[in-house]
Amino acid sequence: MERRGYYSEKVCLLTADIKRFRKRNTAFVVCELAAFILSIASVAVYVSTETGYTFLYLAGLLLAGYVLIRQQDVRNSHRVETLENTRNVYLQELSYLDGDFSHFDDGAKYINSGHPYTYDMDVFGHDSLFNRINRTITTGGSDELASTLSCGLLRRERIRQSREAIAELAIREELRTKFLAHGQQGTINTAEILSALHGIEGREYKFPLLPSILAIIATVSVWLGIGLAITGLIPASIVMIWLFFQFGIVFVTNNAAFREATKVVNRMHKELRIYVGLISIIVKSDLKSEECQQIIQTLTGQSALESFTQLEHILGGLDRQGNPLYRFLSDAFFCYDYWLIRRFRQWKVSYLPRMEDWISCVSQFDALVSMATFRYNEPSAIDAEVIEANEVVYDAEGLRHPFLGEKAVSNDFAICDSHYYIITGANMAGKSTFLRTIGVNYILAMCGMPVFAQRMKVSVFSLFSSMRTTDDLTQGISYFNAELLRLQQLIRHCQQYPHTLIILDEILKGTNSLDKLNGSRLFLESIQHLPVTGIIATHDLELSKMADQFPLRFHNYCFEIELSDHVTYTYKITPGVARNQNATFLLKNIVLKEELYKVSESP
Repeated sequence: MERRGYYSEKVCLLTADIKRFRKRNTAFVVCELAAFILSIASVAVYVSTETGYTFLYLAGLLLAGYVLIRQQDVRNSHRVETLENTRNVYLQELSYLDGDFSHFDDGAKYINSGHPYTYDMDVFGHDSLFNRINRTITTGGSDELASTLSCGLLRRERIRQSREAIAELAIREELRTKFLAHGQQGTINTAEILSALHGIEGREYKFPLLPSILAIIATVSVWLGIGLAITGLIPASIVMIWLFFQFGIVFVTNNAAFREATKVVNRMHKELRIYVGLISIIVKSDLKSEECQQIIQTLTGQSALESFTQLEHILGGLDRQGNPLYRFLSDAFFCYDYWLIRRFRQWKVSYLPRMEDWISCVSQFDALVSMATFRYNEPSAIDAEVIEANEVVYDAEGLRHPFLGEKAVSNDFAICDSHYYIITGANMAGKSTFLRTIGVNYILAMCGMPVFAQRMKVSVFSLFSSMRTTDDLTQGISYFNAELLRLQQLIRHCQQYPHTLIILDEILKGTNSLDKLNGSRLFLESIQHLPVTGIIATHDLELSKMADQFPLRFHNYCFEIELSDHVTYTYKITPGVARNQNATFLLKNIVLKEELYKVSESP
C-alpha cells in the first residue's frame, strides 16, 4: 500500500503539472501567431506609407519576439513530453502492483527448453520472472538481464557487488524513474546501433592541413566577394558564379564520404539522442556502489558523454544537409560538407573503438535499474545470505513463491549436501509450486536480488531441473524419449558441475506405473553416486521406500490434504509420506453431480 500510495500521488502531481504546462503551450501559440502577423503588418505599413523606419524597426522587434517565444514554446513542449513520459513510468508501476505486466516485455524470445532450469522455473514468457522484473529500455539491457537470470554459476564476490548496486539503486527512485522515462517512446535497438557503428569501420584517416587551408580561403573569398559586391566594386554576378562554382567543388569532393556517413543517420539519430540522455544521467548520478562506480568510471574516464554528444551533433548536421536548399547554401557559403565530414572522421578515429564498451556499460546499468525497481516494489522480500561453501547449502524459513503475492503459503525447508528429498502428495496439493519456489528464490539470490522468505542461507552451486518435458513431433521425439534425453542431459551436467541441486517433478511420466517406478529407482540409485543433491516430487508412494533402503541419504516429505465433505489443501510441507489422495474423491463428486444433473433434467 505504501508503494501504491506513492505512485498514485506522483501520477496526480504530474497530471496537474502537465495540464498547467499545456496551457502555457496554448498561450505561446497565440503569442507566436500575434507576433508573426503584427510583424507582417508592420512591414506592410512601412512599404505602403512614408513613415520612416519606425515600422521597419517594429517589424524587426516583433520577429525577434517571435523567435524567442518559439524557443520557449519548444522548451515547454519538451517539458510536457518529459512529464508525460515520467507519468507513464509511474502508471506502469501501478499496473505492476495490480498484477498487470503487459506493459513490459515478457522475454519470450529467450525461452529455451534445453536450458538447465529457466524453462521449468518460468523465468521467461508470459507472467514470468523476467516479465515481472524487466523494465529495460534498451535491447542490450534486456539481453543483459536475461543473461543474468540464466547464468547459473556466479562468484560469491560478483553476487555481492550486484546486490550492493541493486540496493543502492532501489533507494534512488527519482534517478531510476528519470532513466526509465527515456524509454517511453520505444525500446532502443542496441544491436541496430552496433551494426551501424560496425558499418562505418574502415581504413584510418589522415587529416592533411592543405584541404583545411583551402576551405578557409574559399570561405573567406566568398564573403569578401559579397562585401565587394555590396560596395559596388565588383558585379554581383561574379559572386553568384563563384557561389555555384564553390558548391560544385565541395559537392564533388565530399559527396562519396557524405553518402557513406548519411547511411548512419536514419539508423542511429533518434537512439543516439536518447543515449546521450542516459549517459548523462549515469555519469551525474553520484552512485557509490562498486559495480556502479565501475560503470561510471568507464563512461567518464573515456569521455563517453562527449563522444556521444559529438556524434549526435554530427548526425544532426548530416540530417540537415539532406535538405537540398540548406545544403547548397551551407556548402556555397561555408564549405560545410568538408568540415562536417572532417569532424565525422576525427570522431571515428578518436572514439569508435570504445563505443561498444560504452554501450555495454549502458546495457549493464539498464539491467541493474530493472532489478532495483523489482527490489523497490517488493519491500517484504529480504536479502539472502550467500556463504562460501564447497557443497550445496540451502536453508530457508518462511519461503514462499514470488508470483503468489499475499496468497502465498510459506514453508521452512533445509537441504543438505548429497541428500535426496522425496516429496509426495495429492494432485494440486502444492508439490510443483514448492519445487519452483525452491528454484526461483535461488535464482533471485544468485542475481543479487531479494528473495521471498523470512530467512535464507545458500551457497553457490549449480541448478538443474526437469519438470516440464515436452515431445517434439517435428524431430520425431516422443514424450518418453524427450524425458530420457533430459535425464541424459542432467547426468552430463552433474558430471561437469560437481555440486548440483537437481529438481525433478515425476521421473519418467511417459511410461506405465511399474516401469516408471523401477526406472525411477534405477535412476536415483545411479545418480546418488555423483556429488549431487536432489528434490524429487512424485505420486508413486512406493518410491518413498528409498528412505528405508538408504536412510542416511533419502528423506520423505509430503503435502497432505484433508478429506471430508470437501478437499482441504494446507500447502504446508511436513516430514513423512502422503496418505490421502484426491483423484478418486474428486471424480466421484463429478460423477455424482452429473447423475444428479441428468435426473433433474429428465421429464
